Amino acid sequence: MVLDQNWFTEAAHETGSAFSLSIRQKLLEEQTPFQKLEIYETTHFGNLMVLDGCVMLTTRDNFLYHEMMSHVVMHSHPRPRRIVIIGGGDCGTLREVLRHDSVESAVQIDIDERVTRASEKYFPELCESNDDPRAELKFADGIEWIRQAAPGSLDIIIVDSTDPVGPAEGLFGVSFYQSCLKALAPDGLLVQQAESPLMHLPVHVAMHAALAEAGFSSTHPVSFPQPVYPSGWWSAIIASRSETLPPQRELQVPQESLQYYRPEMHQAALVVPPFLSRAIASGKV
Repeated sequence: MVLDQNWFTEAAHETGSAFSLSIRQKLLEEQTPFQKLEIYETTHFGNLMVLDGCVMLTTRDNFLYHEMMSHVVMHSHPRPRRIVIIGGGDCGTLREVLRHDSVESAVQIDIDERVTRASEKYFPELCESNDDPRAELKFADGIEWIRQAAPGSLDIIIVDSTDPVGPAEGLFGVSFYQSCLKALAPDGLLVQQAESPLMHLPVHVAMHAALAEAGFSSTHPVSFPQPVYPSGWWSAIIASRSETLPPQRELQVPQESLQYYRPEMHQAALVVPPFLSRAIASGKV
């Protein structure tokens, strides 16, 4: 991370690239028990959250990530009722999940309570469903929580994590995926943010391999734009026990409540570029 008087810059030295946002002022800086948390007011992207020097979200474009991390998998399950979100402390994914009337319970488990409290103050629109009676906020180790979850008790697990370093590193391993598979019902689905297919291809490919080793029968990349993340092109992976992803259901939430997701976008996001499909199939990058 590089910061001068007028710009916040996240430099990705391993990819020879950087991304900058013009800022007005720093609103918050604190060292939580787990990471360094910063909030900035930018000139064009609203508020900006940074964890350990890495951009997490902005007011302007977070809807892309939150809608695609939630609605693609939710519309791929026949009746999603019991949802768990690992991470997601900004609460945006929780808000999107709770737009679905079929949901009976949505548990969000983030290790760092300070991220949620900062979001309530600086991103209140993302936290507007926190008081929904179906929602439950837990501040605990998501890996351990999933390990202890009752077998077959969950319909969907959404892993809304930071990059595979620091507190989130264990969320990208075979052991964690095995715990997820055990906790999911037979028709359950897992979705996890999977970095940039362009900039972080080795990480993305390794995730497919680890999910397969854990026992998932199929994995499906989901692509979407995310301007403030490296390359502006981001992804998730949906994993299931079946060989194919279940058919897409009709739109289950009011279209006017959404800014990006729509049925046609669902199908487009599941199209896999040839270079990515070859890398996943071969396990080589």
